[in-house]
Amino acid sequence: MPDALDFEQPLLEMETRIAALQSEESLPKTRDEIAKLEERLARMRQKTYASLTAWQRTQLARHPKRPHSRDLFKLLFEDFVELHGDRLYGDDAAIVGGLARFEGRAIVVIGHQKGRDTREKIARNFGMPHPEGYRKALRLMHLAQKFAKPVITFIDTPGAYPGLGAEERGQAEAIARNLREMAALRTPILAVVTGEGGSGGALAIGMGNRVLMLEHAIYSVISPEGCAAILWGDAAKAPEAAESMRITAPDLLRLGVIDAIVPEPAGGAHRDWDGAAAHLREALREHLRPLASMPPDDLVAERYEKFRRIGAFEEASVPGGGA
Repeated sequence: MPDALDFEQPLLEMETRIAALQSEESLPKTRDEIAKLEERLARMRQKTYASLTAWQRTQLARHPKRPHSRDLFKLLFEDFVELHGDRLYGDDAAIVGGLARFEGRAIVVIGHQKGRDTREKIARNFGMPHPEGYRKALRLMHLAQKFAKPVITFIDTPGAYPGLGAEERGQAEAIARNLREMAALRTPILAVVTGEGGSGGALAIGMGNRVLMLEHAIYSVISPEGCAAILWGDAAKAPEAAESMRITAPDLLRLGVIDAIVPEPAGGAHRDWDGAAAHLREALREHLRPLASMPPDDLVAERYEKFRRIGAFEEASVPGGGA
């Protein structure tokens, strides 16, 4: 198991034991033992991933082997042509996007992009976009609107980059403008949280007619570590914060923040990219088809109502309380 997490160690030990026995599987007794261990491993895996805590899901969402946007582009789309630059300042490698085809349909795709090795992580700024990244994304969305093509976005970022240069170039304005423009975009928008959905950095490309989440992704206003540091002055309380923040896909589906959960292969998307892409392909097909046939006015109105509904609550009267 590549880069096994702490809670996955028992599974790793079982897999190692099975692998050692497989070199001797010509013996009938050994084959029987392997079969029993594989059955036991399947039960252990199902039990482990069916009862993950919010912090364990956070670890899976950040797994270094998890597929990134460009990986998913290759697995899901044909004829991808990347477009660069915001036509104002420069090209931000933390946001990738361009033209592609999804099962024959021309689309525009946009996604956060993290790196694999140290050099690429630095080049991609660890998936944290600058303002020019969000302005590039908006330029591509306007292109999609001009030619009446659906927009698909993949969200996977710790958050927008908070550095001095980003603030000087208008980080807050870039995010706010994206929110305003996406709210009125007259073409379908389908957003998918594939890993980390961090704060406004995620929402800046996440205002879709449909918002989906991979099973072990997270979506939050702040990282668990940041929340713990603010509330308790101790980032080590991140697991406790993660549990309280309701950042997992099941929590957010119940709260109405997302529209559907995309299942991941056993053990998480990092263990089976092809399997994860197959599940995602099915979800994209299911949700894109009805959106593609909606009139532009209906798309805008539905998107507006969708986000207006988020956060609705009812005040309950408190017995003995004051006016």
